[in-house]
Amino acid sequence: MSSESTSPAPQQPPSSLGSLSLPEHRRTRDRSPSPLRRYLIPSPLPTRRTRTFSATVRASEGPIYKGVCKCFCRSKGHGFITPADGGPDIFVHISDIEGEYVPMTGDEVTYKVCSIPPKNEKLQAVEVVIVHLAPGTKHETWSGHVISS
Repeated sequence: MSSESTSPAPQQPPSSLGSLSLPEHRRTRDRSPSPLRRYLIPSPLPTRRTRTFSATVRASEGPIYKGVCKCFCRSKGHGFITPADGGPDIFVHISDIEGEYVPMTGDEVTYKVCSIPPKNEKLQAVEVVIVHLAPGTKHETWSGHVISS
């Protein structure tokens, strides 16, 4: 009898490559960030902070338009403006609103426009100023005070 123990050899997983195998660190696939995996995904919404300097300059040199706030959700941070001259609604981000009041449905506003990347087909309202509060509605300031108009 021999003193060598007969232990079974470790089994290799079957591979279509035969005896070739990938290094251990290459076996897992890198995945894109996902909220389910506790990674942050950058917001696709263009903000004042993420807009390029040249786009900001072009918008500030453009004409001033008038419109009415169609809707705005403070918790989501964006809304839409209906232009006074007609046409499709224009997106507005919370970072582009000037003044002390949160826009409400029916508020008259002035704004300038900037194109939304990557295709630059749609427009976004920038430098939005509320010029007339909608009558009969309660308006909230950014600090949380409620004022009825």
